[in-house]
Amino acid sequence: MAEITKKDRAILRDLAKRVRDIAALPVMEERRGLWKQHHALCRPRAMILVFPEGSWRELLPEAALTCEGKQARGMEMNLRCRIYAQEHFAGDAVMEAEWVAGPLVRSSGWGLEPRRKPSPDSAMGAWAFEPVILDPGDLKKLRHPDLWVDEEATRRGREIAHDLFGGILRVREKGGCHVSFHLMNEYTSLRGLNQVMMDMYDNPGMLAEAMAFLEEGHRRRIRQMLALGVLALNNDGTYQSTGGVGYTDELPKPGYDGEHVRLCDLWASAEAQELALVSPEMHERFCLQYERRLLEPFGLNGYGCCEDLTRKLDHVLRIPNIRRISIAPSADVAKCAERLGRQAIFSWKPKPQMLVGGFDPKAIRQYLREALEATRGCVFEMILKDTHTCENRPERFDTWVRLAREEVERLGE
Repeated sequence: MAEITKKDRAILRDLAKRVRDIAALPVMEERRGLWKQHHALCRPRAMILVFPEGSWRELLPEAALTCEGKQARGMEMNLRCRIYAQEHFAGDAVMEAEWVAGPLVRSSGWGLEPRRKPSPDSAMGAWAFEPVILDPGDLKKLRHPDLWVDEEATRRGREIAHDLFGGILRVREKGGCHVSFHLMNEYTSLRGLNQVMMDMYDNPGMLAEAMAFLEEGHRRRIRQMLALGVLALNNDGTYQSTGGVGYTDELPKPGYDGEHVRLCDLWASAEAQELALVSPEMHERFCLQYERRLLEPFGLNGYGCCEDLTRKLDHVLRIPNIRRISIAPSADVAKCAERLGRQAIFSWKPKPQMLVGGFDPKAIRQYLREALEATRGCVFEMILKDTHTCENRPERFDTWVRLAREEVERLGE
């Protein structure tokens, strides 16, 4: 880990002061309160968040960074993204005056490593599966991961954080906060997506064996994290599920001693976007039942990502402590709203493609208005994400958020 130069240190501390000043604005406490009401299913109003994801390279290209060292540039990018988001499209995002320096947890892996065929377009191309599990016998090569804390790397990271940000930001030495299970993603990366689809018909026993193995492996992983003391409360601004934050008064649960985090004190989530096109029965049989058992011990849960859950909500609502459900761009908003009501947060993912091509603010406004009207009886949030490009037109995000805010206000909420 290279030393942070005097010049880079000065740049990072100046950026940290900007983060601190934004975090001190009164609106941040107001937003925290709104999120707590939202997560209590009180619907204060529709909530708005933006995660540019792939578009960050266009909003803040490498040329915008001024630090010279590799590590310093990574930290600079983190701070500049936080500042940019608040200045351009804050929505309901909360800025916290903190820098997280958690433990660095290493894993021995699952015994097999995914292989991919890369795209010739290194920036935006799609890779292809190159399966490493070719027959049932290959399942014997899988191993449950062992975890350990890299103490030296953790110590160095915390020392650097305290040196850089001490007296400006809170350096929080908290552990893993984003607890999420992606069983089908892990298995398809080893078996291949096409082959998994065929296995549902041709070799369901092999698929069930694999999913049971992954379920137990993740249960073992969580036990190890508890034993290592590397899980931390996530009832704050921690990113939750596949879009959202965690502010809530419902966690930790009664009996928490202030030191030893239990699973019932945490948010967790799962998804299976690889199963977007399979039937509700197949989704339940080959993935959701395993995910449901993993999620059961947690205090609050989220489910879903880019998979259309319109016909699957009956199964999803059986997840214990379900609180946030992702409603994909391809989902039927009206049908989902009718089924969900206020049983869980309607976490809508609007179409990211509306930021590219013939960018049409009028069409975007109508699209958002229709969704807001259809979900009046729901606890509703709009999470703009999966935006791999904005065609180098950063102002489109600003416009989208302005339109969303105007439509929320139009409802009088």
